[in-house]
Amino acid sequence: MASILRSIVAGPRLRNPEAGLDLCYVTDNIIVTSGPSSTYPQRAYRNPTDTLVKFLDEKHGEKWAIWEFRAEGTGYPDTEVYGRIKHYPWPDHHPPPFALMPNIMASMRNWLKDPDPKKDGAVVVVHCKAGKGRSGTVACSYLISEEHWSKDDALARFTARRMRAGFGAGVSIPSQLRWVGYVERWSKAGKVYVERPIEILELHVWGLRDGVKAAIEGFVDEGRTIKSFHVFKRHERLVVDGTAQNNSIFADLAGLNNTSGTTKARSKTAATSHFDTKQSSTLIDETQAPSPASPIDPSGHETGGGAVIFRPSTRIILPTSDICIDFERRNKATYGWTMVTAVAHVWFNAYFEGLGPENNAKPSPNGIFEIEWDAMDGIKGSSRKGTRALDRLAVVWKALDEEKQTLPQIITEPAMGEPVPETAAADWRKGDVESPSGGKDLGMRIESPGPKSTNMSRASSIKSSKSALGQVTNEDDADSVAGVKAHGPNGESSIPHHAAEAAGA
Repeated sequence: MASILRSIVAGPRLRNPEAGLDLCYVTDNIIVTSGPSSTYPQRAYRNPTDTLVKFLDEKHGEKWAIWEFRAEGTGYPDTEVYGRIKHYPWPDHHPPPFALMPNIMASMRNWLKDPDPKKDGAVVVVHCKAGKGRSGTVACSYLISEEHWSKDDALARFTARRMRAGFGAGVSIPSQLRWVGYVERWSKAGKVYVERPIEILELHVWGLRDGVKAAIEGFVDEGRTIKSFHVFKRHERLVVDGTAQNNSIFADLAGLNNTSGTTKARSKTAATSHFDTKQSSTLIDETQAPSPASPIDPSGHETGGGAVIFRPSTRIILPTSDICIDFERRNKATYGWTMVTAVAHVWFNAYFEGLGPENNAKPSPNGIFEIEWDAMDGIKGSSRKGTRALDRLAVVWKALDEEKQTLPQIITEPAMGEPVPETAAADWRKGDVESPSGGKDLGMRIESPGPKSTNMSRASSIKSSKSALGQVTNEDDADSVAGVKAHGPNGESSIPHHAAEAAGA
C-alpha cells in the first residue's frame, strides 16, 4: 500500500523500481533527492528517511552527508541521519539569500574535496521538498563555482538527470535562474560578495490594471522567512496621464528608455533627477483623479492599463541586497469575498544589478531594475500568474552605504579547511506544513477587515476577472515536481539496490 501511495504522489516522476526512492545522481558525487520524512502519514507517500539512509549506507558507507534547504522543516530529526547534515534553509519557490551561497559552496567543497584518503569518493546529498528548484539551484551553483562548469552546461545536466523528457527544465523559476547567473558572475570575479542595506525609492509600472496591490518584501531570520516591508497605499501612487504615457514622457520622467527588458544600473543623478513632480504637469495624484480604465478588446480580453509611479511616504529599507517586488490583483465579489485574479513577484539582488562583480566588488550605489510581466515568477514555482496585472516594472533603488549610515559587509568564500558558518535549522516537525511565504494562489478569498481597497489600484467591474483562470488545485506539489525522475550514478534510470526489498513496507 505504501508503494502504491508513493507512486500516486510521484505522478509523472519516475521512481526507482528497486529502491523505491525518488533521487538522482547529477554527477557521481552529487545526489539530489526529494525531502524524506520520518512520520506518518507523510512517510507513506514520501521517501522514508530510514530507507534513504539504508540506501546511502549501502552505496557510500560513511562518505555521505546531507545539505538541506527547507525553511518549512526537514521532516526528520538530525539523529536519524547520524547528524551528518548541514542546514541552510530558505522558503520554497524562491531563490536563496545570496549571502548563504559562499558558505553553502564552501561546506560542500570541504566535504567532497577533503584530502583525507578515508574521504575519497565522498558524496553530498542535497534536498528541499521536491528536489527540484532549491536543490537544483544549489547543485548547478556548485558545478559552476567549484567545478568550473558553464551556467548553461550545469543547468542542462541537472535537467537531463532530474527531469523526464517533455516536462521542461529542472530549474525553471525565473528568479532562481537569475541567481544561478549571479553565481557564475560571482565565481568569475573572485567570489566576493558585498551585502548592503537597500532603500527602495520608487516603483514605475507601465500598463497597471485595476485592483492591483504592490508590496516590497525581503529576507529576515537568516533567510528562513520572507517579510513584507511595505504595501503601497492609494496616496502613494502617482498616475501618469494618457498623453504622457503615449508620448513616452513617462519613460523620460523615470530616466528609462530601455525596451529590451533587461536590467540597467544608473548613476544617482540618472535614477533620481527626473522624479520631482513639481517640474512636470503630467503626474496626477491618484487621490485627486480617477485611475485610467482597463479596456476590453472585442474578444473579451483585457488590454491597456495605466502608467503609475509608486512613491513611498516613508522610507523602505531592506536589511540585505535581496529584494522582492510582489503583486496581487483582486476584484470584489460579494458577501465579503474577493476574487484573486493575478499573483506574481520578482527577486533581484542589488549587488549584482549594481555590477559589483564587474567593478572589483564596488557595486553602483544606486540603480534601476527592469522586467516585463511575462518574465516574472508565477504561483508556487509555476509559470501560472492568472490575468495580466501590468506590462512592465522598473524598481529604483539605492544602497544606504552611500549615505555612510552603515558599513557594507564583505563576504568571501571560506578557504579550504576553514570552518564554515551554518544557519539554524527550522523545526523538523513542521516539514509538511506550508512554507513561510506560501499560500498565494488564484481563486476566492474572504476579504480582510478594513479598507482593503486603499492598498490597490481602483477596482473595475468584476467582468474583467472572468478570463479563464483554469482549474486551481490545492496540491502544492503539483507544479513543482511535475516530470521529476530518478537517475543513477552512471546515468542509468535504474538504481540497483539489492537490499531494498523492505523499502516499500
